[in-house]
Amino acid sequence: QVQLVESGGGLVQPGGSLRLSCAASGVGFNFYDMGWYRQAPGKQRELVAFISRLHITNYADSVKGRFTISRDNAKNTVSLQMNNLKPEDTAVYSCAARGPSATTWTYWGQGTQVTVSS
Repeated sequence: QVQLVESGGGLVQPGGSLRLSCAASGVGFNFYDMGWYRQAPGKQRELVAFISRLHITNYADSVKGRFTISRDNAKNTVSLQMNNLKPEDTAVYSCAARGPSATTWTYWGQGTQVTVSS
């Protein structure tokens, strides 16, 4: 079992930055792929950034060059650095984990609200 707890959301002006963190409890964190999803009101949930257990990263086109995902296996954390935020980045951001043999995301955090507004 893995429990995920996000932190770092809030209100920021357009062009600003936020850093989200996801703390994982349980064993074997370094064997999990990790992802950050977001869901805006009235929209489908989308995968924003992904980092594999081998530290391979991938990003949605809408955030490439602005967001950076990283992980610290010693601290069981995954972070999402978000720069040059835009109003369209406003959403609830959730982290997710899946084990090495899983084909779907198995564990989810409760989410943290990010609001980009002047």
